[in-house]
Amino acid sequence: MRLLKGLEHKSYEERLRELGLFSLERRRLRGDLITLYIYLKRGCSQVGVSLFSQATSNMTRGHSLKLCQGRFRLDIRKKFFTERVIGHWNGLPREVVESPSLEVFKKRLDVALSAMV
Repeated sequence: MRLLKGLEHKSYEERLRELGLFSLERRRLRGDLITLYIYLKRGCSQVGVSLFSQATSNMTRGHSLKLCQGRFRLDIRKKFFTERVIGHWNGLPREVVESPSLEVFKKRLDVALSAMV
């Protein structure tokens, strides 16, 4: 892999910032959140099967599609898709979560992710 001129002596973070790219962790998170949006908006193909449970309280801050975090005894479960994405989803702004289409969601998600530190 060849580096672009002027980026040889810069750190990974500086190169990503200059090229306008997200880190590998952010790209994975973006993909996970897009998958969750598709799952929630289009529903599951199997009747009666649900991977996520929606928060039942109407006293939630932010958006109305908050998800409940499950309780578990094993640490390995923290790495499951259904568990690792919930905290990030619940932290998204209302205008991102309640986007009318997938394309609008992706654009708003990119803005929200770039604002995250």
